Amino acid sequence: MTSLISILLLGGSLVTSFSMIGIVRLPDMYSRLHAATKGATLGVIMLMLGTFFYFWYVKGEIDSQILLAAVFILITAPVSGHMLSRSAFHADVEPYKLTVLNELRRDETGTDVEDDVED
Repeated sequence: MTSLISILLLGGSLVTSFSMIGIVRLPDMYSRLHAATKGATLGVIMLMLGTFFYFWYVKGEIDSQILLAAVFILITAPVSGHMLSRSAFHADVEPYKLTVLNELRRDETGTDVEDDVED
């Protein structure tokens, strides 16, 4: 059980660290938002599960608030990331110049990718 706790805590720390690096290094708002929501959500949930198992195994206490917080983050973080990306799209925030496919533009305007490419 101690190894599971260690794996969850170290894994959560690594995933959150990679998410922070992605926020700094990725080129546009959409990529950074992806790194922030996906990486940080997984990292924080791993940290919370490691904390939950620590208190359960070492202290002998079951803290339901940690599990409730993990479920709340699991539900709200992807939804907020989705809403932020759609808001940025509708505010005409341009994706990175090497973006090949913009499915939301295709779905909302009916234009194909070939229509946007200039020869």
